[in-house]
Amino acid sequence: MIAPLEEAGLTGAFSVHHAPRLGALDRCAHQVLYGFAWGELELRLSSFYAPETEVIADGLRTPLKDVPAATQVLIIPAQDAENPGGLNGLVWLMDRLLGPGGCPWDQAQTHSSLVRCLLEESYELAEAIETGNEPAFVEELGDVLLQPIMHGQMRARDGGWDAHFIADRVTKKLIHRHPHVFGESTAQDESAVLRQWDAIKRAEKGVETSGLLDGVPKGLPALMAAMEISKRAARVGFEWPDAEGVWQKFREEEAEFREAWAAGDKEAMEAEMGDLLFTLVNLARWAKCDPEQALRRMLTRFIERFRAMEALAGRPLDQLNSQEWDELWNAAKAQTRSSA
Repeated sequence: MIAPLEEAGLTGAFSVHHAPRLGALDRCAHQVLYGFAWGELELRLSSFYAPETEVIADGLRTPLKDVPAATQVLIIPAQDAENPGGLNGLVWLMDRLLGPGGCPWDQAQTHSSLVRCLLEESYELAEAIETGNEPAFVEELGDVLLQPIMHGQMRARDGGWDAHFIADRVTKKLIHRHPHVFGESTAQDESAVLRQWDAIKRAEKGVETSGLLDGVPKGLPALMAAMEISKRAARVGFEWPDAEGVWQKFREEEAEFREAWAAGDKEAMEAEMGDLLFTLVNLARWAKCDPEQALRRMLTRFIERFRAMEALAGRPLDQLNSQEWDELWNAAKAQTRSSA
């Protein structure tokens, strides 16, 4: 393994890649690649190294862009002594963590084991946004950004695509789905953009006649899923003529829920509560209000006020009577408003 490096006058750290497995590339170490067809390497290497990067192909120095297709042993001398910074620096860092001498925890992760991390980081980011905490906002954005980088470089370590490939794919997708920006079509408002987006997406999937609701992720929280389903149905005309129609539907569903309640029919109560909640989601859509966000913010306010009540009570809350509860709640509400 060392002979080609010695012949090229290269010393120091190196990584060896044998076809067909191309592991994580490391700019801080010499890369030695054996037995790959150039077509298998060109896209991957060109996303990681500049075309003019000097490499050694079967003992001859040449720019990366001019590597002969029949090359059997390709050496890429170490490029960076330090982290290059920015997004490339994050990719570089992840390759170091996943590569030889890296971090055992990172190396032990799988795509499945990281699902929990993605969900946790996403909720922490949402909390930072909702609370207006700017330092936390930046930090949590970084934690979420790390997730696709890690997935990409894990797959690259195992001989597949990488984070650069992910970025290239999403860039091409966004260009294709914005023909009103990058092409010849027109879309005068948000609704037109969304209708065009849905049509392009269905065409891409090759299922022009697929159900409009087929693409709603099953794992979405119920309020978010209800809002998405409501929006999609409305886009194709399944809609009330005005907001008053939604209010009438709400009153109708409320009456049906009250009937089920009066009858003590638990199964009917659950069904009618679902109808009532979905109607509320539609009211939120007409009001241009995100129900998930509205509920999350309400819960934040409730928690703040309840904590204020605990601090103001002076004794266990379960010892309060109904009048004291009302007085304490109003005092906590005034306190949290004045400190907002």
